[in-house]
Amino acid sequence: MTARRLLPTDEAVDLLKLVREIADRELAPRAARDEAAEQFPRDVFRMLGQTGLLGLPYPEEVGGGGQPYEVYLQVLEEVGAVWASVGVGMSVHVLSCFPLAHYGTDAQRAQWLPDLLAGDLLGAYCLSEAQAGSDPAALRTTARRDGDEYVLNGAKAWTTHGGHADFYLVMARTSDERTGISSFLVPADTAGLIADPPERKMGLTGSATATVRLEQARVPVERRIGAEGEGLRIALAALDSGRLGIAAVATGLAQGALDRAVAYARERQTFGQAIIDHQGLGFLLADMEAAVQTARAMYLHAARLRDQGLPFSREAAIAKLVATDNAMKVTTDAVQVLGGSGYTRDFPVERYMREAKVMQIFEGTNQIQRLVISRSLRRDDRGGIGRLGG
Repeated sequence: MTARRLLPTDEAVDLLKLVREIADRELAPRAARDEAAEQFPRDVFRMLGQTGLLGLPYPEEVGGGGQPYEVYLQVLEEVGAVWASVGVGMSVHVLSCFPLAHYGTDAQRAQWLPDLLAGDLLGAYCLSEAQAGSDPAALRTTARRDGDEYVLNGAKAWTTHGGHADFYLVMARTSDERTGISSFLVPADTAGLIADPPERKMGLTGSATATVRLEQARVPVERRIGAEGEGLRIALAALDSGRLGIAAVATGLAQGALDRAVAYARERQTFGQAIIDHQGLGFLLADMEAAVQTARAMYLHAARLRDQGLPFSREAAIAKLVATDNAMKVTTDAVQVLGGSGYTRDFPVERYMREAKVMQIFEGTNQIQRLVISRSLRRDDRGGIGRLGG
C-alpha cells in the first residue's frame, strides 16, 4: 500500500508488518480465484485465528490481543485492501463477540470468550430480518421462556457466515414491547437452527451470506447475554463499533483500487507519455487519493474517541458514510482509469467496484447513517466533544 501510517507503539508497527506479510503471502494469491468460484475460505479464518488476529481489540486476559481499536482497524484496512470478503468476515466475527465481551457475566466470558477470540469458533451476527433491516426494533423472531430454556422461532436475513459459523449471536423478541428484545449466543449445532442456501450476490462472493431459520430451537437460559429486554441496546452499541470495522475495510478496498490505478497509469503510454502525466487523468487520481486519506482520517478519529472512552456514535456513522461512499467513487474511478481493461475480469478493479456497493448498504444503509448523524446534531448534547481526542 502507498499510505504512510502513524502507529502508537512499536508493537503495533510490528503487528501491521506481520499483517502485510500475511496478506501478500496467504491472501493475495487466492483472493480472485476464491471470489470467482464463490468459495468460502474457512481455512483462512482458522489461520487468522491461530495468528491472533480475530480477537485483537479485546483484553489479553480473556484471550484477545489487547490492541487499541485504532490499531485493530488499520489491520482490517490492510486485509481489506487485498481481500475484502476476509476483511468483512473479520469485522463480523469481532462484532459477534462484542455482546459477550461487554455484557456477558464473568462466568459466561470465562466459558466461551477464549475460544471465540482465538478464532477456534467463527461467529455470525443475527439482527436483520426481511422486514426489519434498517428498523431492528421491528424484528419478529421470538424467544419464549420454557423452564430453563428459551424456544426460538423466526428467520434472520443477510447473515454473514450463515451456514459456516460455529455460533450465532441472535437477537430475538422476549416480550411484545417494541424494545423487548434479548440477545442469545446460539451454537451452530443447535437442533432447529437451519441455514438456507447462500444468496447469489453481486460482489463479496467469497463471503457466504444466508438466511438463518430458527424452528423450535431450544437454547439454555445461561446462553442469554445480558438481561431480558437489553438486546436492542446491546445490538446498537455493537453496531457503533461494527460500523468502524466496515469503514476500515472500505478504506482498504479503495486503497487497493487506487494502488492498481496508479500502477497502471504509470505504465500505460499515450501520445508519448505515461497517462498519469496527462492532467485530466492525474487530477482524477489526485481526487482518489484525497478520498482515501479522508476516509482513513475519519475512521481513525472515531477510533481514538472510542479508545479514550468518549462518545463516538456520531463519528462512527460519519466514518461509515464517508468511507463507503468514497470507496464506491474510488473503485468506479479506478475502472475508468484502466478504461476497457478495467471493465474486464483480467484486472481486479471491476471486482473492487462490485464489492464496494454493498458497503453502502450493510451495517446500516448510508441513509440510516445520515439519520443517525442528523438526530445527533438535533440533540447537540455533547459540548463539542467530537473535536477532542483525535
